[in-house]
Amino acid sequence: MRRRVGLAAIAAGLLCCASAHAISIEVCDRPKEPSADQRDIMLRFGAIVRGELDASNQDVALVARSGLDLHRLDVRYSHEGVLLKDNDGKPWSVRELYYSCEDHKPRIFDEGFTSFVMGTDDPDTSYISLVFLPPDHAAPLRATATDKHHALGVLGASYSANAYPFSTLHQNCNQWAMELLADAWGPGDAGSDADARTRAQAWLRAQGYLPTVFTVSAHPMTWLPAIVPWIANDDHPPHELAHNRYNVSMPSSIETFVHAKVPGAARVELCHAGRRVVLHRGWDDIAEGCVAAAGDQTFELSAD
Repeated sequence: MRRRVGLAAIAAGLLCCASAHAISIEVCDRPKEPSADQRDIMLRFGAIVRGELDASNQDVALVARSGLDLHRLDVRYSHEGVLLKDNDGKPWSVRELYYSCEDHKPRIFDEGFTSFVMGTDDPDTSYISLVFLPPDHAAPLRATATDKHHALGVLGASYSANAYPFSTLHQNCNQWAMELLADAWGPGDAGSDADARTRAQAWLRAQGYLPTVFTVSAHPMTWLPAIVPWIANDDHPPHELAHNRYNVSMPSSIETFVHAKVPGAARVELCHAGRRVVLHRGWDDIAEGCVAAAGDQTFELSAD
């Protein structure tokens, strides 16, 4: 999957997971608070998504949200996490990597599902993608995600929004989720803890994992790392930089990999546009603008 984007777009857009959303390339700012009506819609939308989770009778799933507005990159989903039921007493929570703007480093967080749903730049139209796994893949993923030794074992020391997926120098939120999958489904614990990320990446490469490729339309980002703490170039192969290409793990990359490698995996996508909600089952996407197709379920959220 390849994307051609402008330099400013890749700089601002690829910060998929700051604990305080970055809406400029210089500072971490909090997004504008939604209105009471927008908040009501998102809460009702979240309840519909939770209903789908509860109806699945599963206790783990992969989840992606639209998060940042990346339409200029032709990208719908920016942030991936692992949904866990009854984790630390919470009905559903998302274990995920965030870049802590305060600490200037990546951290693993458990976020309540309602908060996760509401973490979007566009409260008027947002999307959630759920991937349910067959038992032979769901059980090891849950065991690995809930084991702090494993969850932290594949946590990188340095965050970069455009981290190269086959280097251990840096990591972004989606790459942590991808390496967690590899730790769960790969060859096991052979070797030291320090080798966990190397083993995960070697397994992903052997399995044919393909990250999303962004081709910038300007000179490579030679100056941004000097002023932006969450952008780096030093992990990307020189020949890729020479052609203005950035290979980055994104939710679409993860879902494509799971679809190809895990027979029996199922995907459900939900969106809302104002008070209209669409639920779609399948690996193709809901049409832009949250427009229902034949076979989709639609709901209209009440205004009371």
